[in-house]
Amino acid sequence: MSTANNTVKSLREAIINAVKSAQAEGLLPEAEVPAFTIEVPADRSHGDLAANVAMVGARAFRSAPRKIAEIIMQKLDLSYTAIDRCEIAGPGFMNFFYSGAYYTAVLREIAEKGESYGRSDFGGGKRVLVEFVSANPTGPMHVGNARGGALGDTLSSVLEAAGYDVAREFYINDAGNQIEKFATSLEVRYLQKYKEGIEMPEDAYHGQDITDHAEAFAAEYGDKFVEADSAERRKALVGFALPKNIEGLERDLLKYRIKYDRWFRESSLHNSGAVADVVKQLTEKGHTYEQDGAVWFKAAEFGADKDFVLVRSNGLPTYVVPDIAYHYDKLVTRGYDKAIDVLGADHHGYVPRLKAALTALGIDASRLDVVLMQMVFLVKDGERVKLSKRSGKAITLVTLLDEIPIDAARFFFNLREANTPLEFDLDLAVEKSSQNPVYYVQYAHARICNIIKMLAEEGISPRECTDEELALLTAPEEIELINKLAALTDEMIAAAKDYDPSRITRYVYDAAALFHKFYNGCRVKNENESLMQARLSLCLAVRTVISNILEMFKISAPEAM
Repeated sequence: MSTANNTVKSLREAIINAVKSAQAEGLLPEAEVPAFTIEVPADRSHGDLAANVAMVGARAFRSAPRKIAEIIMQKLDLSYTAIDRCEIAGPGFMNFFYSGAYYTAVLREIAEKGESYGRSDFGGGKRVLVEFVSANPTGPMHVGNARGGALGDTLSSVLEAAGYDVAREFYINDAGNQIEKFATSLEVRYLQKYKEGIEMPEDAYHGQDITDHAEAFAAEYGDKFVEADSAERRKALVGFALPKNIEGLERDLLKYRIKYDRWFRESSLHNSGAVADVVKQLTEKGHTYEQDGAVWFKAAEFGADKDFVLVRSNGLPTYVVPDIAYHYDKLVTRGYDKAIDVLGADHHGYVPRLKAALTALGIDASRLDVVLMQMVFLVKDGERVKLSKRSGKAITLVTLLDEIPIDAARFFFNLREANTPLEFDLDLAVEKSSQNPVYYVQYAHARICNIIKMLAEEGISPRECTDEELALLTAPEEIELINKLAALTDEMIAAAKDYDPSRITRYVYDAAALFHKFYNGCRVKNENESLMQARLSLCLAVRTVISNILEMFKISAPEAM
């Protein structure tokens, strides 16, 4: 448990003990102590912690909140806590202020835990499967996939830090309509090399990658498949191009510093019979009906807006059936406690359908959580870059990473919550100034390393400080910075709860800002050796926190810039 959490826990015990002591002396009537909160107030000038026990206890203790607060404060023993004093404000708010021992304890905790600082056992080791990107293997990944990759990978890291057992997975859509369209596109481009008058369908894939695949296929097989049966030709083309695309996806994602624990193929669900089994189970449970030759799922009975088709009249399953089978595999066959999908916002209507099917199959649908991600807009020279995936002019992940540093990409894509649109400033991403947020954070880390290096050249090295020396850190800039460092574990847990890794991105940016403020306001090297060493200890604590977060997010923490 962190210093911050320990302090809240001991304060809660002190408050409860004070209430019971007051009741024993007849100062408060006998009653259960109502549930109350202890939280950090928005304005720290009012206190470091605030408790609403007097406010929520008015009815139970049959008295005005302020009077209750005064009685509690009279009986309050804070001697075994890291709280210095209590003040009552307004109608009965109880505000508490940390003692110097608290700040000392925070710095000692960071020094002792080092690389593990900020981690907790909140998740209790529950098994979580995070599926993200899962781009169709019919073409290169675009900037939306770049955001999904950064979001899914850092979310996985946040969940790991919060004590969950996390696995990362990519779902390869190597079956279904998109593969048929892929085959059509390849077939047309291949035949166009040898025949005239063959037009590419409007809804086919028009990207340069399709042409490149057709050219490479022709270079290897020549006109061997021109007069072949269409089914044979399409199978050969897909068999040639699809593995190359999947290999390219894995290569490009590795470049983006994303490594999956498993690449799961949709085709395996068809081959194993899992897709057909889902329809069979739903039918046997009485949750389907036939209409116009198709098999429909009674989705409206399980929370969806309307029923939908599982098997078309031609006997082929719709796209949602493999997805149902896939999530059944996640939650039942492989037994994950929780499945988290990172999907585009256009899947909004798809989620209730999937959850309805899981419920009908007897699975607790709350075990599936979906993070819906809004669009990305690239900005250059102050204007949005126009993109067109169909025309083949979309900016791919690889193109993006050729233009900007990977550190910037991973940081920028996590600057906003997933449910908000994101403007990615291409010019800012390569700028080496304090205006660039990732540069600003990395510079804080490098600045600390430089402080240590410069002092070492003068024969000064950091050493362990006594409690009395650490207690010299009383400047507002020092206290504000330590308070920020103390909050990391709780911030990590909150980010895990909300599936919001951008919370940690903002946290580390704010921590860097507070460090720069401290550096400008408090001279590290000074004549008071004890104060200098205390400030060095604070610098090292900041370096640890920034390094831990950047490493977790797979962003470099440079020692010089």
